[in-house]
Amino acid sequence: MPYQAAIFDMDGLLLDTERVCMQAFEKACKKLSLPFVQSAYVKIIGCNAKGIEIAIMDHYAQYIDYPTLRKAWMDGYWPIVENQAIPVKEGVIELLDWLKEKDIPIAVATSTHQELAATKLKLSGLAPYFEHISSGCEVTHGKPHPEIFLLAAQRLHVSPQHCLAFEDSNNGVLAAVAAKMQVYQVPDLVSPDHNIIALGHQVKASLHDVLRDLKAESEK
Repeated sequence: MPYQAAIFDMDGLLLDTERVCMQAFEKACKKLSLPFVQSAYVKIIGCNAKGIEIAIMDHYAQYIDYPTLRKAWMDGYWPIVENQAIPVKEGVIELLDWLKEKDIPIAVATSTHQELAATKLKLSGLAPYFEHISSGCEVTHGKPHPEIFLLAAQRLHVSPQHCLAFEDSNNGVLAAVAAKMQVYQVPDLVSPDHNIIALGHQVKASLHDVLRDLKAESEK
């Protein structure tokens, strides 16, 4: 096979977390009598903590300070993701099982904080599939910088160009492409624009479609 490892984003790709997070943000806006502007919110997708603050305040600084908004937001979000299993996205288990059958080592590269990422994966039942988690709190530069994907590849002891990378967000795709990985994108809340599509990576409707593609390639 032309790849020796697989590296997955988590939120919006493995887990249907992005909608949970957005709903919590919308409720926080309502509680604080703020407008919920989805076009402003979706700019955070794929960002680490600092990137999220910058993206949110680019619109909401005119209304409120970030700590107040973040507290109301996380008060609605954390009780869910720290205690409940977030639904696994379509095709995830089938793809992970197939990679395991092929003895392909698998890791996670997520902008989410390490402890919370581990909790989400444990509650969902996905944790045993992964060799390790590389998280946004471990890197200096968040996505779209390639640092987190390079860290994940280093921990798997596989060169980046021999890694498959799976992403939903445009920021994540930019990061994985910059890391010189073989990239599959399964869009969640945000579709790739023409600039992202022009990168030449694979864009699929679901991980079921990704698995069919990989199986076909392996049988050639």
